[in-house]
Amino acid sequence: MKPTGFHFRVFPTAALLALSGCAVGINFQAPTAPEAVQYTPAPLPPATVKAAGIVQHFNTGADISGQWWTLFHAPELNSLIDTALKHNPTLEASQQTLIEAEENVRAEEGSFVPSLSGSFQAERERISSAELAGQGQGALASSAVISPFSLYNASLSVSYTLDVFGGVRRQVESLQAQADYQRYELEAAYLTLTANIVTAAVTEASLNAQVDATNQIIATEQKQLDILTNQVSLGGAPMANVLSEQATLSSTQATLPPLEAQLAAERNQLADYVGAFPSDFHEADFTLASLSLPPEVPVSLPSALVAQRPDIQAAAAQLHEAAANVGVATANMLPQITLSADVGHDALSMATMFTPQNLLWSLVAGITQPIFEGGTLDAKRKAAVAAFRAAGAQYQSTVLAAFQNVADALQALQFDAATLNAAQAAEAAAAKSLAVTQDQVQLGGQPFTAELTAQTNYQNALIAEVKAQATRLADTAALFQALGGGWWNRQDVSDAAKCCGIIP
Repeated sequence: MKPTGFHFRVFPTAALLALSGCAVGINFQAPTAPEAVQYTPAPLPPATVKAAGIVQHFNTGADISGQWWTLFHAPELNSLIDTALKHNPTLEASQQTLIEAEENVRAEEGSFVPSLSGSFQAERERISSAELAGQGQGALASSAVISPFSLYNASLSVSYTLDVFGGVRRQVESLQAQADYQRYELEAAYLTLTANIVTAAVTEASLNAQVDATNQIIATEQKQLDILTNQVSLGGAPMANVLSEQATLSSTQATLPPLEAQLAAERNQLADYVGAFPSDFHEADFTLASLSLPPEVPVSLPSALVAQRPDIQAAAAQLHEAAANVGVATANMLPQITLSADVGHDALSMATMFTPQNLLWSLVAGITQPIFEGGTLDAKRKAAVAAFRAAGAQYQSTVLAAFQNVADALQALQFDAATLNAAQAAEAAAAKSLAVTQDQVQLGGQPFTAELTAQTNYQNALIAEVKAQATRLADTAALFQALGGGWWNRQDVSDAAKCCGIIP
């Protein structure tokens, strides 16, 4: 015997609700943290070697400040980042994308409750006697005068699709995972912006120092050229010496425009970060002297890194979304049960609209089972499973990259200190060598070419020292970024999202 509509109407509602407690697909659980106990192959030393008078101590397990950039003790840097956090358009786009994702969750949650709609219709019409005759009322049509009349209808409609297999819940779960992803993308945008500004400030300071050093070298070489020119005019030196010094001076001068071009580009980049046009950006230049190296740097435990890195959390959210989509694709292959009801009144006048004899109603229960879709639904489910596996592999890749970032930064800081020590020693030796060689050349104890070599060595040593100082600062910023930047200690979600009750 085939089931009839009656059998569906008397099917216990409690049984349907019990069925809806199960959801097909994957019940997602966040991946556990890796079991790694350290970042680098060798145990991390307690501190770096002393360089430029500063030892950087590694504080294992220490928390990271939400405003980590303030540890560089540069008021100009703090002000610039504050401006960027208020006016950078990328951050505003991320905020609005988060709000969009949360609203999509709220919209889909509406599927958990029945939909109710109401309608009212007023109609004025006149029926011809021919139409009445066609309805078997010829006698009435031939004797009655057909006058215009009004017809009123008011009704309510209710419909509800039972989430028997959890397809709706999995869809809401998928959208919530998308919202979680956008939340962590927002945190990643904040972290990237602040780290980029610190790095750009360090780069600008380095370029300013290199420009200053190059100008000093040019001034020294120009002075030496003037001396040689006077010696040639007095017959005390050959013209070849002047030509050699002119070539050296021109070669040094040629290195200055590229540095100035890089410096201008870095300034323009800073303007972009703060949401300003280059022509409107007039902040003070950064110098190495204006940036202090943090002597204490926190190093999060490896077990905490997964929770601290926004990119890892974003990858976990994508994995969660992919898991929920497997359930959605599975539920689409199963029966869909829909309940609907209509109640209303039809009347020829408003006065009799809501009388019992004009009451109309209907109750409908339906079930739809896909039978043949040309393999579409099965293929979509297989695609969802493949996407889930791909998201798992991508998550693992993100975790490995995060640990690599931290290891790179920690090892770089150790090597940076040693490099700066060597660079300072080389600069001091080159400066002393240049001074001694210049005296010997003037006394005739050394050929003029020896001074040119000493000048070149000093120039390279001076620039190398500047670069080593900047690299140590930049790698410190890279470590803060690799460890997550302390976003959990500040509120990056805008008031626009919080005011609507979207973000807890």
